[in-house]
Amino acid sequence: MTYVITSPCITVLDKSCVDVCPVDCIHFDEDVDTKLFIDPDECIDCGACEPACPVSAVFAEEEVPDDQAIFTEIDALWFQDKEAARAKMPS
Repeated sequence: MTYVITSPCITVLDKSCVDVCPVDCIHFDEDVDTKLFIDPDECIDCGACEPACPVSAVFAEEEVPDDQAIFTEIDALWFQDKEAARAKMPS
């Protein structure tokens, strides 16, 4: 299992979750991305990021709200094809 960062992060980019992640699995390209991304292959499911998020954008994969489900795909895709992931971001 992994954690997923959803739409409340868009344009906020608060890095509190990055600061508490023990495996440094949360990334973004500064001045390019509008949200942070969790690498599902590196995430150890510790949950430290969820309470650290000031906008409640982080969810355990199985708890992502239905209207935010696209972000599960976007987060994973970003680590394979950043441009494809960015293209799927809601406008």
